[in-house]
Amino acid sequence: MTDDPCGMSLMEVADAIRARRLSSLEVTRACLARIERLDGHLKCFIALEAEAALGEAAARDAELARGKLRGALHGVPLAHKDMFYRPGAVSTGGSEIRRNWRAERHATVLQRLEAAGAVNLGRLNMSEFAAGPTGHNKFYGACRNPWNPRHMTGGSSSGSGAAVAARLVYGALGSDTGGSIRMPAAANGVVGLKPTYGRVSRFGAMPRAWSLDHVGPLARTALDCALLSGIIAGADPQDPTASAAPVPDYLASLAAGIKGWRVGVPHEEGYAGVAPEVRASLAASLEALRSLGARLVPVRLPDLSLAYQVADTIIKCEAATIHRRWLGERPQDYSDHVRSRIEAGLFIPATRYIEALSLRATLLAEFLTQVMAEIDVLHLPALPLPVPTLAESDVEGTGEAVLTLVAQLSRFTRPFNLLGLPALSVPCGFSASGLPLGFQLIGKPFAEAALFTLAHSYQQATDFHRQSPRL
Repeated sequence: MTDDPCGMSLMEVADAIRARRLSSLEVTRACLARIERLDGHLKCFIALEAEAALGEAAARDAELARGKLRGALHGVPLAHKDMFYRPGAVSTGGSEIRRNWRAERHATVLQRLEAAGAVNLGRLNMSEFAAGPTGHNKFYGACRNPWNPRHMTGGSSSGSGAAVAARLVYGALGSDTGGSIRMPAAANGVVGLKPTYGRVSRFGAMPRAWSLDHVGPLARTALDCALLSGIIAGADPQDPTASAAPVPDYLASLAAGIKGWRVGVPHEEGYAGVAPEVRASLAASLEALRSLGARLVPVRLPDLSLAYQVADTIIKCEAATIHRRWLGERPQDYSDHVRSRIEAGLFIPATRYIEALSLRATLLAEFLTQVMAEIDVLHLPALPLPVPTLAESDVEGTGEAVLTLVAQLSRFTRPFNLLGLPALSVPCGFSASGLPLGFQLIGKPFAEAALFTLAHSYQQATDFHRQSPRL
């Protein structure tokens, strides 16, 4: 444990506040000072709400002095992607169109975090309308990777990944429609969960494509991520897609270990196009899991490009439906690449969209039968390439090569939005240029606990999650 509150994990700082070794006000001031010092360059925040945060922290300290403990996050500073609504508060969605738009609803996930005692520091940067895997944003500035600010953060939950990695906050919520939690987690060296479809309510969250949207946490460790997930998961009468399945205690099983667990590893063809240094890092992570008692089981992946294309069709159609009025009334207020991606959905026939939706159940059943039946967890790359620079991944006014690179980034993430399976990104090393690398764990429906247990066991044997960028 470090003496600097900003260097502590979420669990460590929550324990320190609960035991009154630190006050929420001390911790919040430390975070605000760090944000003030670093964020002008990193651009993690769209809006910092310092005065309100200090008021919340003081209130949490006063409650604790009276013997009232709200919950596991009592007094812990967090911040979230600027797409979760609070009544009367601005929520931009990273866009020009909603720069001054105020919400009328209160996102269920925010209510649950607040009920657990969290302090809100502000609203985090993101790709415009959650429509980009790199973290570029024409209107609020490109979020910069804290390990090397010349490199991208990944998107669309760019500010969430970078703020957690830079030790500005202890955890953050993001959304994932094609990899938008897992890619920033991998690019910034933190842990990020895309839960099972329906595990977490999306009420009060800006939609990107409602059939594929998932809400989940990013944090520094699997332990922290499990804690946040247990708080936000569960049924919600305001979201009919939220599952009523009971939420297990994700923390209870973490210490059980993974001896005898079957970890699926793709045959060689499943790694086609994965960069050599990513492959080497993946291989080392698998050896670490083997040393912890896991059994590595070869599996043959289906062609993930079909699920990718089906998901792409659904995203385009649903996004075009959501944005149809603005596309007609305010086309100039979109960045060119976001408008062109959304407009494409206007030209896809309804029959094609319905066909894509109908394939979802079939592809899921086949994947569970052919890949997941004889394993507990599947191990895959999160990003198949080392983290590109901002210049290399800037699609605004660039050529075909950049578009191809950007499409590659979500190659191993987007298919699992279609399938709705839980997926966890875990840091597992660094590239030759010093940028983080990560692997992705895929589980069976509602098997988030298995992902957390395996990731926690891995993090007990490695220290990648303990390393922080030199800012």
